[in-house]
Amino acid sequence: MSIDLKAIWNFDDPAASEKRFRSLLSAASPDDAFILQTQIARSYGLRRDFGKAREIIQGLEPQLANVSIDAQTRYWLERGRSCSSATHPPESQTVEVRERARKNYEHALETAKNGGLDALAIDALHMLAFVDTAPADQLKWGKAALSMAQASSQPLAKAWEPSLRNNVGYALHQLDRFDEALDQFRQAVVLRERGNDIQATRIAHWMVAWTLRAMNRTDEALAIQLRLEAERAAAGVPSSYVFDELELLYRAKGDEERAAHYAEMKKVASDGADD
Repeated sequence: MSIDLKAIWNFDDPAASEKRFRSLLSAASPDDAFILQTQIARSYGLRRDFGKAREIIQGLEPQLANVSIDAQTRYWLERGRSCSSATHPPESQTVEVRERARKNYEHALETAKNGGLDALAIDALHMLAFVDTAPADQLKWGKAALSMAQASSQPLAKAWEPSLRNNVGYALHQLDRFDEALDQFRQAVVLRERGNDIQATRIAHWMVAWTLRAMNRTDEALAIQLRLEAERAAAGVPSSYVFDELELLYRAKGDEERAAHYAEMKKVASDGADD
């Protein structure tokens, strides 16, 4: 497609992103207009208006046979995301809904593979972990996506690697395979530090410290979390997640005074605009 979707998206503000997508519709080619509408549907899903997302996607179905492989893949991805995604409440995820999502993601995966669109195939694999939420299943999908990213020569596919290592590490952590999780998180840190996403880099370091605490390597974890606290204070973006870990770490060290301090800091941060 001729439109750079990544440059338009602000996932922290899906309503603003929708406006930008709509502003491009009138001048877009039929294929690009189709893709823009899939992203408009996605913006509604991020706002938890899944009915509107499904309405937009269903409205595109009559055009599906006449658009590119890229557009078709995005159609199936967003149709799947309207059923199962990170923003869906757990109680909505019935067996029937999950199976509907699975079929859509499998369609997306097959279509992307047939078109040689590695990044979109990886996206489909990554979304299947929202259908199969048991840690062992999430590990399976994460490893499959990571293998594809590593094997690909396409820059957009390669760019998935730090996120996928985070996902694999999280699944391993949930399975109490902490040594393996730590290795994945540390590799994610290396990759993040090569980029310019400060927030993602901080999260990568947090995941390392979180796992070190689980391994009872308290002092190592504490050093990282204190550094993150200082960095975030300097940037004016305190995090309740950092304060939560600091509370737990000081409690593990028997320092109840410092633990209570961070419990209060966590409460204050949670009441504000915490990320």
